[in-house]
Amino acid sequence: MLQIKNLNMTHKKDLRSIVQNFSLVLNDGDKAVMIGEEGNGKSTVLKWIYDPVLIEEYAEGQGERILNRERLGYLAQELPSEHKEKTLYEYFSEEPAFWEQTPKELGKMAGEFGLSSEFFYGEQKLKNLSGGEKIKAQMLRLLMAEPTVLLLDEPSNDIDIETLEWLERFILNWNHIVLYISHDETLIERTANMVIHMEQLKRKTESKYTVAKMPYTQYIEERKAGLTRQERLAQNDRREKEIRDEKIRKMEQKVGNALDNISKAERDAIGRLLKKKMKAVKSMEKRFEREDESMTEMPETEEAIFFKLGDKESKVPAGKTVIEYSLDRLMTPDGERVLARDIKLLVRGSEKLCFIGKNGAGKTTLLRKMAEELLSRPDIHAEYMPQNYEELLDLSMTPVDFLDTSGDKEERTRIRTYLGSLKYTADEMDHPMAELSGGQKAKVLLLKMSLSKANVLILDEPTRNFSPLSGGVIRKLLSEFPGAILSISHDRKYIEEVCDRIYRLTEEGLIEEEKNSVE
Repeated sequence: MLQIKNLNMTHKKDLRSIVQNFSLVLNDGDKAVMIGEEGNGKSTVLKWIYDPVLIEEYAEGQGERILNRERLGYLAQELPSEHKEKTLYEYFSEEPAFWEQTPKELGKMAGEFGLSSEFFYGEQKLKNLSGGEKIKAQMLRLLMAEPTVLLLDEPSNDIDIETLEWLERFILNWNHIVLYISHDETLIERTANMVIHMEQLKRKTESKYTVAKMPYTQYIEERKAGLTRQERLAQNDRREKEIRDEKIRKMEQKVGNALDNISKAERDAIGRLLKKKMKAVKSMEKRFEREDESMTEMPETEEAIFFKLGDKESKVPAGKTVIEYSLDRLMTPDGERVLARDIKLLVRGSEKLCFIGKNGAGKTTLLRKMAEELLSRPDIHAEYMPQNYEELLDLSMTPVDFLDTSGDKEERTRIRTYLGSLKYTADEMDHPMAELSGGQKAKVLLLKMSLSKANVLILDEPTRNFSPLSGGVIRKLLSEFPGAILSISHDRKYIEEVCDRIYRLTEEGLIEEEKNSVE
């Protein structure tokens, strides 16, 4: 059993509360997912649970970790920089438990991960591995130490659909405790039997958390029904209050007018009665005020609010060629290896395409080449969101400065209004983007696209950094975009809800697939 008692955590820089009195008990068989909007502290809580020292640089946490006899294993959101230059063999050999494994045991572990036992002795550097290979390497090293609790920070990021399906099976078959953060709704729906929902309310001045021992889909349905019920009760309470307050106001007015209009002869006898009646009305008013303190509150939730992406001018005429692309050979960026041959693609009108394929197949390389051609075209207005946001963002700039193209005061005010609708606080608008979460950086790029009036969007993993709660809003935003979209994604809900055509990149080129074949 893993237990957390009364954890209070605040950011050191702005003293913003991350969690208050956070308590949690996890037992064998619990597969708990942490959800919530971007930048609200999920990763920080996960780090603290593993080792409070990991957050000391930027946050303070006070609480009790009761590990009992549990052994914790932690998968960071990104591969630590000190490991990137190591070969696979160097990486595994640093784990003492590696030397305790027999060749047979290593072979069995590798087989369960769909790998050869030679993987452990590879000379390939970790930084050059595909997303799926990096996740598997880190998980293999973790498991060698025989943990009983797995703390996984976004293990579903940057991995292909085949690896996602492997990860689903792994979590489902794990007999002990799993606590994880993920943006992949399909993974969450298929694996989580417990939900920890972290929220930042009232412009991120108040934190709230909910622990629900139920599957994700059930939690979302019950939460929606509960919020609807609470809102209805709150509205009824407010209507009743308005009717009651109006009745009291009329009574006070009537008594007040009577007091003003009585004659001197009547003032002693009738005046006393009217004053007594006014006192009774005031007493009733105070009693109602006390009752109002327990009135049903309107539900306070942390919901994503988004702007519209594109307008009528963004629509591409049905017969217009967006891109007619052909390439004899797609090479790795260093030019040393052929990734695919005989690539051909034709896109017309406002089509929405998605490229899928295994990690390392060359999807990002191909999309970047297409982006170079589309961005230089004078007859269309294309915008590009790379997988690595730092290709476009100057992380030393604030979001407002990055989006401001004129320096005009009205434009800056308009930008701040838009950022506010995306749940940025005033402080976050003025922070360097290096301090923002991945989802917040992605919102900056989406807002840039909206302000630019683009009619062609080139998107590399557009939903990868958005919370499951934001995911549906983002998908709706993109599905309603009136222009064309060329994208890469492993998000099965994005593929289903947004994309018209699906192409798998293979060594033989692009092969069109049916949507229902991507599960």
